Amino acid sequence: DVQLVESGGGSVATGDSLKLSCEASGGTINEKCLGWFRQAPGREREALASIYTGDGITTYADSVKGRFTISRDNAKSMVYLHMNALQLNDTAKYYCAARFEFYGNCDGWEEKYIYWGQGTQVTVS
Repeated sequence: DVQLVESGGGSVATGDSLKLSCEASGGTINEKCLGWFRQAPGREREALASIYTGDGITTYADSVKGRFTISRDNAKSMVYLHMNALQLNDTAKYYCAARFEFYGNCDGWEEKYIYWGQGTQVTVS
């Protein structure tokens, strides 16, 4: 099994930047999609970004495109989310997740993300 642990959350002001990290252990992240999700009280879980560990191709939700950047370091089993120009409605608990992928397409298939971290809280005020 793969274990995922997020870190880097906190309380920031509107317009600030924040970098979230996710460390994987218990297995490699080869041939996987790594994704970032968030969930705020009263709202459904929202997929934000994904990256394929094979070639590094990324996808983004329209709500964060141009502001958030996902990246990974396969050798260190790490995935990151760089968040810029944070807004009030970015307040949420942020999760990283992983799923198996063998064709290089990380767009969609949210149900197939079977490994999840515990989440890290981001509060923008």
